[in-house]
Amino acid sequence: MLGVRDGDLDAFEQLVLRHQAEAWRVAYRYVGDAAEAEDLAQNAFLKLLDAAPRYKVTAKFRTYFFRILTRLCIDHGRKKRPILIEVLPDLADESPSPSQQASQAEREILIQTALKALPADYRMAVVLRYFEGLGEAEMAAAMGRSVKAVERLLARAKSILKPHLELLLQ
Repeated sequence: MLGVRDGDLDAFEQLVLRHQAEAWRVAYRYVGDAAEAEDLAQNAFLKLLDAAPRYKVTAKFRTYFFRILTRLCIDHGRKKRPILIEVLPDLADESPSPSQQASQAEREILIQTALKALPADYRMAVVLRYFEGLGEAEMAAAMGRSVKAVERLLARAKSILKPHLELLLQ
């Protein structure tokens, strides 16, 4: 990112290549629509490029980038409610059996329905923690909150999600 700050567009290209799939996954889990997720991920990279001259090393790049993406997703969520989709697009080359596909589709519907029931901040906390594997300190930095606030968001989200996801535990 320091190279990007200094005007190195090749460095920016490397950042995009390295983080585009992750950015899309976060946005997709948040909005539930592949095209909107692509738009959000692209907008996050554009905002990153616009902010490059002001960039200061205060956190890991990933945390800095997730903060931009988180704000975009939450703002988008306030403007438009996420839509429910039936199945996540298959990004892997391996072909699961039809019964595995049916089971996965059912599971994804339950997960998307449960995520849709969460308020915006709770949903983003769940996506960052459980789908992207961020630690609480990284989440707090990305969401602009304290670690305790992130812990409370996750606890509240779990209590809301529990009745929605009980079918997965059976």
